[in-house]
Amino acid sequence: MAVQGVLRDAAALKNLSSPSYFPLPQLDQLSLSSIMSSFMPSVKALSKAALTYCQLALLSTSTTVSGGSPETCSNPQTSCQNTTVVANTCCFNAPGGQLLQTQFWDADPSTGPVDSWTIHGLWPDHCDGTYDSNCDPSRAYTNITAILTAAGQTSLLTYMDTYWVSDSGTNEAFWEHEWEKHGTCISTLEPDCYTDYTPQEEVVDFFNKVVTLFKTLPSYTWLSNAGILPSTTTTYTSAEILAALQTPRGVTAVIQCENTNELDEIWYFYDVKGSVQTGTFIPTNPDGATSDCPATGVQYLPKSGSGTTPTTSTTITTSTTTSPGTSPTDTPGTPFSGKGYLQVTSGGASNGCIISAGTWYIGGTCATFTATASGSGFTLQSSKGLCAVQKADLVCASSVSTATVFTSSAGELAYAGSPAFYASSVPSGTVQATVSTATLAQSLVITWQSS
Repeated sequence: MAVQGVLRDAAALKNLSSPSYFPLPQLDQLSLSSIMSSFMPSVKALSKAALTYCQLALLSTSTTVSGGSPETCSNPQTSCQNTTVVANTCCFNAPGGQLLQTQFWDADPSTGPVDSWTIHGLWPDHCDGTYDSNCDPSRAYTNITAILTAAGQTSLLTYMDTYWVSDSGTNEAFWEHEWEKHGTCISTLEPDCYTDYTPQEEVVDFFNKVVTLFKTLPSYTWLSNAGILPSTTTTYTSAEILAALQTPRGVTAVIQCENTNELDEIWYFYDVKGSVQTGTFIPTNPDGATSDCPATGVQYLPKSGSGTTPTTSTTITTSTTTSPGTSPTDTPGTPFSGKGYLQVTSGGASNGCIISAGTWYIGGTCATFTATASGSGFTLQSSKGLCAVQKADLVCASSVSTATVFTSSAGELAYAGSPAFYASSVPSGTVQATVSTATLAQSLVITWQSS
């Protein structure tokens, strides 16, 4: 566990000055009603107070979590990207608008599989890198295992016992800490953001979302694809490691080291369009956090007891619709090669293709792509330029400087191990649809046809 990560997770509060999740209006712009409202308790505050008693009563029970559902959000804004005040923090994460999915590499003592990173947590940062912590003592639950069991989440718990593990205490205590410290500070998980709220149901949503995100971030595989493997003798540069993590996402991550130069933590950053429960997580660059590993001489040590350095990696399913606790089922297929077309299938039928900009089009001629071997996968290039997944969208353009390394899963194009792609709707006429790795209304698969 990195020193900086430990210090951060133990700190009560960072500097909260100058919040930047939205611009505050000047006093002369305030209406009388808004001034008056500042002296009145909010509906949110009243509802939270009303719920406190029943929440405390359930802290040590295993009552089944059921009945409620997250607030429906129509046309939500994206956190940390708004230009006006967003009042409804049930559909807009604020002030913790940038979400970090953080991962550990515990080498000694080791935790988790020898060929996988493990989960640290999901942290809501302000949009400037500061953050709140321990935001609601009334929901500092001490029975996470019981809550998830009562909700029927046994497969989720099984997964967590493998991939969300403590190196110094019980897993239960680790989960309780992450929920109390960070989960209670996610605004869209507050009780009044649910209809017919049942106490503790937000806990189920939190742990499901963390695991689902983790499955889309196969750090070991991404590093392995770049030739970066655990070793007791080989060292790497920070630039090499960061480039390997940036290639599949199009944005940079943050890496942390313990004992000065031993890689042991990765932070991935997201802005969220809508709520944590149902919104779209958009990969983004760090909000102010920086890596603390040295420029050169970074060690990526094998996990203790692993025997030899792993030479193969685990393929991790990355669709955000994967049920928690399920095991990856996709197996790598033959990588695409040479020149060909990217055919689209939706609704079980062939339906157009990907054209040169990386968009889905039905009414015209398919573009020719060149697939070039790269590591254990391949890159794609069209007449527009290199292709990459940037902020969850497939883009082919001259502005793309680093191509994403794709793979083939059972003959289908796969990004970060998953063949799942999406669009907001099926295009028609001359309309082109943006292809995304984020879950949207229309799912599609992309296959290769040699030209």
